[in-house]
Amino acid sequence: MAAHLSSGRVNLTALREAGRRELREFLDKCAGSKAIVWDEYLTGPFGLIAQYSLLKEHEVEKMFTLKPGRLPPADVKNIIFFVRPKLELMDIITDNVLREDRGRSPQRDFHILFVPRRSLLCEQWLKEQGVLGSFIHREQYSLDLIPFDGDLLSMESESAFKECYLESDQTSLYHAAKGLMTLQALYGTIPQIFGKGDCARHVANMMIRMKREFPGSQNSIFPVFDTLLLLDRNVDLLTPLATQLTYEGLIDEIYGIQNTYVKLPPEKFAPKKQGESGKDLPTEPKKLQLNSAEELYAEIRDKNFNAVGSVLSKKAKIISAAFEERHHAKTVGEIKQFVSQLPHMQAARSSLANHTSIAELIKDITTSEDFFDNLTVEQEFMSGIDTDKVNNYIEDCIAQKHPLIKILRLVCLQSVCNSGLKQKVLDHYKREILQTYGYEHILTLNNLEKAGLLKPQTSGRNNYPTIRKTLRLWMDDVNEQNPNDISYVYSGYAPLSVRLAQLLARPGWRSIEEVLKMLPGPHFEERQQLPTGLQKKRQHGENRVTLVFFLGGVTYAEIAALRFLSQMEDGGTEYVIATTKLINGTTWIKSLMEKLEPAPF
Repeated sequence: MAAHLSSGRVNLTALREAGRRELREFLDKCAGSKAIVWDEYLTGPFGLIAQYSLLKEHEVEKMFTLKPGRLPPADVKNIIFFVRPKLELMDIITDNVLREDRGRSPQRDFHILFVPRRSLLCEQWLKEQGVLGSFIHREQYSLDLIPFDGDLLSMESESAFKECYLESDQTSLYHAAKGLMTLQALYGTIPQIFGKGDCARHVANMMIRMKREFPGSQNSIFPVFDTLLLLDRNVDLLTPLATQLTYEGLIDEIYGIQNTYVKLPPEKFAPKKQGESGKDLPTEPKKLQLNSAEELYAEIRDKNFNAVGSVLSKKAKIISAAFEERHHAKTVGEIKQFVSQLPHMQAARSSLANHTSIAELIKDITTSEDFFDNLTVEQEFMSGIDTDKVNNYIEDCIAQKHPLIKILRLVCLQSVCNSGLKQKVLDHYKREILQTYGYEHILTLNNLEKAGLLKPQTSGRNNYPTIRKTLRLWMDDVNEQNPNDISYVYSGYAPLSVRLAQLLARPGWRSIEEVLKMLPGPHFEERQQLPTGLQKKRQHGENRVTLVFFLGGVTYAEIAALRFLSQMEDGGTEYVIATTKLINGTTWIKSLMEKLEPAPF
């Protein structure tokens, strides 16, 4: 089931197993039949840890979504609430518990499982509402890092960026540090820690303190990771704003990938039968799981979209040739061999059909004039053209009332590529946006400014050209089909965050000290002492393993770029990626938007 988690250099199945074990132990504490009431946001992440079959084995008979009112009828002994520690959810739980029919027999027992941490504030709130005593077990389940793929972990904390940069709330950083301690307990102490940014510094400090406070955490496991690189998202605000151009990145940009699943328009996937009219087309969106367990997806997910078509047509020829083989199978042995390969071939054929349909859907969008115009402006900004004056295309989009998020992404991109906008230009954009989309968005603009995404140029100097040239962020001669540099993921722009990881591995950050000083936050290095006998002797030709942790979110294009570096023959380093949240420009900007409700009169 989880073969894709163990296919990489680091076997992440162990992490999933640890999560499942903890869940089983909790369920067994509540003896008897159970119903789980889910905080809806948690169902996706939990699905990656434990399938329904595991819950069923531990007497979970019913599952409900948390909502106000009476709980649905269920003939079970235990009701368990799985929730995030948020006060608005406590109100719903209070409502559920108070409406419970006390006269019914037998009585149902209530339990609450906080994910990822218990909260004193929430328990106090339940106490004030008079329901805290109703819960027999009040525990926490530390769902910190969830394995998404063989080289990818995420905390799926959607508000981490906003909390860290706008609200100075470091809860998610504490969870990140806890998650890293869990990783070290399973995979050994990481000897070297590098970091860039204020949040990175906090996480490293917390890890060092946790290690000091729990001397028992010094384990005798041979270290799997050589290096940990902690990167703040605000060190590289540019990358998520640009449109990702890898296959997986575009699926996420256009349809949104949620916990490895994507929902797609169904009409492309309806089996076409001859002579049938399109009357009974499906209306439910087609839901597909996307991870490297699927052979074809693993091959094309990180390619530039322009290189995907040729791979799909090659695959189609190979598969049809394989099916043709059946005409040549003469002997019983040959027929038997063909039949044994049939399930694999049929799976490959359906996988190819799905990805051909997805590629067609994406192509309809990427070949549109609007997509091309938008991309042209992005690429002009990233290569340093006309970043200091009002852009005509952006003005036209505002005048035509294009989606606000599209406008904000472009304006923020221009601001980041110019180290802030001249006050006159900034005021012009703000005025146009507020007059067209409504004054309630003034709070959103304020948030974007606080986060450093849309701001006035304060120093009078634009540092971006220096950063761009020193780190080779813009490559004119990009090869999309057979790439030789990470810039293929954005067709010309090399993600700054990944360039930092690449330069850290070789030749080291000392070569770029000046540029590091221009980027926000401190850069640092820490070493963690390993017990004697655990120092790693590297075999000749053995690659180093680096864990790159993005604090504030990472895009699929950055993940593709790091995988490209892992596969380089003379790279010498393999990367595992961890993050607080998988993001794209749209979901990221959305998390910073404020909705001002109009007055009720």
